[in-house]
Amino acid sequence: MKQFKGRVIAAGEVTAPALVSHGGLNTLASFQKALQFGDKKATCGDQNNPDLYGKQMVGTALCLPQTIGSTTGGMVLYCACAMKRQPACMLFSKPIDSLAAAGAVLADVWVDDVTMPVIDSLGEEFLDYVKDGMRITVDLDGTVTVEE
Repeated sequence: MKQFKGRVIAAGEVTAPALVSHGGLNTLASFQKALQFGDKKATCGDQNNPDLYGKQMVGTALCLPQTIGSTTGGMVLYCACAMKRQPACMLFSKPIDSLAAAGAVLADVWVDDVTMPVIDSLGEEFLDYVKDGMRITVDLDGTVTVEE
């Protein structure tokens, strides 16, 4: 078991299995099937992300360095939450970009009955340590506990 402390972007408590990407998450490419074609498990459609492609993102602790892609990124995250097709939480090793932060905050404020905690600045050690399937627990204060 190892703990990491990050900055809270959207507060919440959750425990979920880790899903790890060592490359940036292209939010539009990754969530397109979920938002446009009814994929309720949000299977990652980004062929340029070998860590996530074809894996289901709903209900996971999505661990990543950062998001990449177009200016629609924040709206994609907001819509995923509004459609209940979001990860259980998003955990960034680097500081979050303004678009992803906007989507997370909008979802936190405007979407009822949906929680998607978002923590950033967890550090490179976090992303080096965590592996797919590890049990992740997020606390309100930004503490992230990783268990094998």
